[in-house]
Amino acid sequence: QVQLQESGPGLVKPSQTLSLTCTVSGGSITDLFYFWSWIRQPPGKGLEWIGFIDWRGNTYKSPALKSRTSVSRDTSKNQFTLQVSSVTPEDTAVYYCARRDATSNMFDSWGQGTQVTVSS
Repeated sequence: QVQLQESGPGLVKPSQTLSLTCTVSGGSITDLFYFWSWIRQPPGKGLEWIGFIDWRGNTYKSPALKSRTSVSRDTSKNQFTLQVSSVTPEDTAVYYCARRDATSNMFDSWGQGTQVTVSS
């Protein structure tokens, strides 16, 4: 069974870049027909999709965040990463990595989530 684990700093200063890594075990990020996704949940709000990288290495990002986000991968480490630049307190959220099955369009595996706070 595939498992995902987020890692990264819990506190980021405004205007800096937030960087998170998702380490995958029990499966490969190059397995066919999966989207490796980043999702966040700000305090008191619903889930917000940020973007994903697919099995081919192609990336897709939310239009609302596209100008500030980057999603990449390291296949040798079976990891994918998220970077959000020029962060503000509005980027404070629990950040999740997750796997979405392209054939069913369902999320079938989630990381436990990691709290990121943007504050000086």
